[in-house]
Amino acid sequence: MFVPEHNWKDIEARLRLDDRCVLPLGSTEQHAQLSLATDAILAERVAREAAAPLGVPVFPVMPFGLAPYFAEFPGSLSLRVTTLLAVMRDLVESVTRVGFRRVLVVNGHGGNAPVAALLQEMMAETPGLSLKFHNWYNTPRVWAAAMAADASASHGNWFENYPWTRLPHAPAPEGRKPVPDLARMKASGPAQTRDILGDGAFGGPWQIDDATMQAIWEIGVAETREALEGPWQTR
Repeated sequence: MFVPEHNWKDIEARLRLDDRCVLPLGSTEQHAQLSLATDAILAERVAREAAAPLGVPVFPVMPFGLAPYFAEFPGSLSLRVTTLLAVMRDLVESVTRVGFRRVLVVNGHGGNAPVAALLQEMMAETPGLSLKFHNWYNTPRVWAAAMAADASASHGNWFENYPWTRLPHAPAPEGRKPVPDLARMKASGPAQTRDILGDGAFGGPWQIDDATMQAIWEIGVAETREALEGPWQTR
């Protein structure tokens, strides 16, 4: 149940049946030759596919997150930590105000990890809420499948290269990129990070076969659906 395809009365009617909803969370940042919106695209799509058979409302993705390290790559946007936490608090409070009590945040960007602590804080403040933070891309079975395909799975490489994150005018390079000095990158500012990364990918193949990618995607959808199904806090 994708919220933009419904009106407020539809959501009110759904709330009489079910108090779950999904808030996808992404980022807008460089992903080598892939879309700047890769993390947002993936978070929203996996949430929608996972929730569809359950009829659970999925809100539009929050497309901005924490990515200060990519600030020198044009098109990359980043919020302050305090700003992201304030926005996510407002969003969760908005949905819980009208009756949602079980909220799944489906996250597509590792930099957004502080939101997990925020959700724990909000549950401590408001008994009766059950809030979960779900990194769809590194759940146990997704990560196992990725490691079986190629242990280089990481930012901007084959692991995020789906038909729906590719750009027609920017095909993936052939072959395999040497892994940059990621330890030095983590100790560097944005300008140095750009120099270290070059095109922005973290190394490994830029693309692998679509059959493998589809298999990993289906696992991601299944694990996200399982997160929606439970366990949830009992009231």
